[in-house]
Parts: sequence; C-alpha cells; structure tokens
Amino acid sequence: MSTRRSSGVLLHPTSLPGPHGSGDLGASAYHFVDWLVAGRQSLWQVLPLSGVGPGNSPYMSPSVFAGNELLIALTLLRDSGWLLDEDLRPEAAFDDVRVDFPAVRAFRETRLRLAATRFFSDTFNAPNARGSEDFAAFCRDARDWLDDYALFKALDREYGGKLWQDWPAPIRAREPDALESARRELSDEIDFWKFCQWRFFSQWASLKRYANERGVRIVGDLPIFVDSHSADVWARRALFDLDANGAPRVVSGVPPDYFSATGQRWGTPLYAWSAHRESRYAWWVARLLSALRVCDFVRIDHFRGFESYWEIPADAPNAVDGRWLPGPGADFFDAFGAALKETGDEKAPFRIIAEDLGEIGDATRALRKSIGLPGMRILQFAFDGRADNPYLPHNFDETRTVVYTGTHDNDTTVGWWESLDARARAHVLRYLDSDGKEIHWDMIRAAMASVAEFAVVPMQDVLGLGAEHRMNRPGGETGCWEWRFTWNGVRPRHAERLSEFATLYGR
Repeated sequence: MSTRRSSGVLLHPTSLPGPHGSGDLGASAYHFVDWLVAGRQSLWQVLPLSGVGPGNSPYMSPSVFAGNELLIALTLLRDSGWLLDEDLRPEAAFDDVRVDFPAVRAFRETRLRLAATRFFSDTFNAPNARGSEDFAAFCRDARDWLDDYALFKALDREYGGKLWQDWPAPIRAREPDALESARRELSDEIDFWKFCQWRFFSQWASLKRYANERGVRIVGDLPIFVDSHSADVWARRALFDLDANGAPRVVSGVPPDYFSATGQRWGTPLYAWSAHRESRYAWWVARLLSALRVCDFVRIDHFRGFESYWEIPADAPNAVDGRWLPGPGADFFDAFGAALKETGDEKAPFRIIAEDLGEIGDATRALRKSIGLPGMRILQFAFDGRADNPYLPHNFDETRTVVYTGTHDNDTTVGWWESLDARARAHVLRYLDSDGKEIHWDMIRAAMASVAEFAVVPMQDVLGLGAEHRMNRPGGETGCWEWRFTWNGVRPRHAERLSEFATLYGR
C-alpha cells in the first residue's frame, strides 16, 4: 500500500451501465473513472476479473489467469472494424438494473464469434496486418496459461459443458496424442478463445492506463481457491487434492460464522500443498505476479487459507462437518519474496491486501503482520454493543489497514440498518452522532475519518440503496452478482459528498 491516505469505490465492471445487458470495459467504464476523479477518489476496487463459473460467481472461474470474456466491450470491437452497427443492436430488451447472465452470454458470445471470424478472415482489410502481429505477440507472451485455457474452453464446448472429469479418458488424462489430435480438430475454436483473451487484456490495459493517468489505482481481487471445472485443475492435477478420476477428494469452505449458520461450502478442490512446496510454489508465484501486473493492488480473498484451511468431505451437504488443517504459512511468502527479487519488483508485497475476516485466530494475524500485509475492517461488523469491538474505528490499532462500510458479501448499509433491532440502532446512532436519516453517509464519513490508510465504499452505499441492490448473499444459489445501476440514479451530490469527505479527512 501507498503511504498516502486514499479512498475509493467498490464496483465490479459488470454492474456498470451499458446497452448490451451488462457492464463492460467500454465507455461507461471510462466515465466511471471520470466520476471517481470528480469525487476526488483515487481507488477503484473490483471483484475478480476472471470468467464466471457456477452461479455466475467471479470467484468460481474456469481459469485464474484468463479474463472474463463478458467484459469485452463490443463497441470497441466495432471501432476496430470487426463488428458493424447493426451487429450491436440487442435482439431483446436487456434489464438496466439486473444482469440476465444466460441472455447476456448468448448475445455477447455471438458477437464475439462474429468479430473473431472477421479478424481471422483472409479478406479482412489492411489493419489486420498490425492486429495479427499484436495477436501473435500476445499468444507468445501468455502461452504458459493461454494454450491450456483455450484448449479447455474448446473441449468444454465440444463435450457439451460436461465436467472435465467426465470427458473421454485420454483427454481427461491429458495423453499427448489425444491432446494433439484435439488441437488440430478444434483449432478454429481454440483461436476464438485466444482472440477473446487478446481483446480482453488489450481493452483492460487501455482502461487501467486511463485510470492511472488520472490518479486512480485499481484494487483487484484474487480468490484463494480454484473451481474444480477449470483449466488450472485439469492441466495441473498434481497441485490439487483429487481422487484417481480427478474429482475433489475434499473441498473448501469456512465453518459457521457471521454470514451463515451452516458455514459456507465453496466446493472447490483443496491444494496439495506438498506438491506446491516442492516447486517452491511456482504456480502460485506466477499467479500472484500476474495479478499484480493486471491491477495496482490485489486483495487476497480468504487470506486465512495460507495459515490454515477448513477441509470438508466432498460428499458433505454443508460446511458444518469439517476440520482445520495447516496451510503453507510463511514458507510460501518466503518463496514469493525470493521470486520478487528476481523480477526487481520488491515493492509488490506492499500492493497486497489480506482479507482477514471471519474466524481469525492469533496465528493468522501473526502471519499477516510478519509479512507486513494490511488487513480489512468492516464497519457493519462493529456494532455488537461492545466498546472494544475491533471493527470500531477508535479501536483500529494499525494505520496500514483498509476500512469498508461493507463488502460485496454484506448487505448494503441501508439494508443492514433496516435489519437492526432497536437496541443495535441506538448504539449506531450514539456512536456516529447521527439522526439516522442518511445512515449510509454517516457510515461513509466514519470510514473516511478513520486512521485506516485506505477507505473503500461499495457503490450501493454511495447511492444509498437498500437490500434489494445487494451484490451477493453468501450461500445463496440464485440472484447473486446481478446488480447494476444507471447513470440516471447518480446525482452531482454523490461526487460532491465524496469530494468533501476526501478533502476534509486528507484522502
């Protein structure tokens, strides 16, 4: 983290306005940067930029290295000459405030395929020569993960979306002859997915550069675990705790906590940490370095998993019947530090944020502090009636920390406030010296005024939205990750209030 006090807004790009069913890396993303600048905000925090998986969750991606194809701005493909204006007309009306993922996926992928076909066409116009050089360079630079990812996606389509554990045995086992045959037979499909990744990373680099040039830094998000049906698990089975058929033997999650009475059963495979240790964590180091190239800061979700992780039997219906097992601890971060010295980016550890929420013990806190990583403070967790609650701003014992009113897993602040009983509400009002009429701004002020170096506020809280605008409900199977807003709901006062607080509290 930087030594200067900063503040910003948490908003995933899919939540941005736009004409094609979900937000993307086009005009609205640039406008959002301009809006942040108008509000004197210098941080834009996003959720994982990788593709979505089961339940449309960005935390369950088919690859930890690849970008989300749904974020590719179709308008920018038109500007490159690969789509026409008539290609961009929606076939049906999209919802301005909800992402209909099946409809959006069908619409966008159809246009992406059309753009890729035109790009690869022999009859394409003159700009294709330069584009072909850029595309080839991207494929060379990203080959360590791109080749496996593109083949995985092509096979996923070929086998009708079946889990890779149910693919034909030679492909499932990655027999060289079978893979080579698949690469020949599916070459066009493989090229399509490589084209998509090329355009995603090109568009993202342009947007990030635009933000950085205006003083806005991007805070990314890195899930600690990996979806079972992913290129990563299929291509590197030895790094995960799997059975003979490649299925998870045990799965990840957390025990019952604030968010859920039965815990959270994430269902992703756990790591075979001994195999990672033998390679000095080469795959993990590459993953972190990649994330730090894509974003200015990276939040590691569920940081506790490096100290200890909750192991759940794969056939368990929830996360109640699990056990804690030791993670790699400081050994991993020693290896990461050694790798950083070779890259010359020794400041990278100061760009990592540890998500240390939930049931966190002394060992996890000690690990985080020994590495020098900032943790997180959530104001919605602060009001249990105890004056020594560590989430109350007067108890922040570190300035190198990140304070939030709430995260993507929390209710909106207005929704949270409306759910409190009379006693809890009275405590909040006394502490914030508030009349409760604009509780979201009172909470934002408390975050901004705190000693925390970074203060981040979900966009829903800036807009004062209720529980129906919540982004995620941990453990929920439907209706998550769909929230969007419209620019009509954003008023000048929103940026003005943020600017006022940033000025008043030196952010």
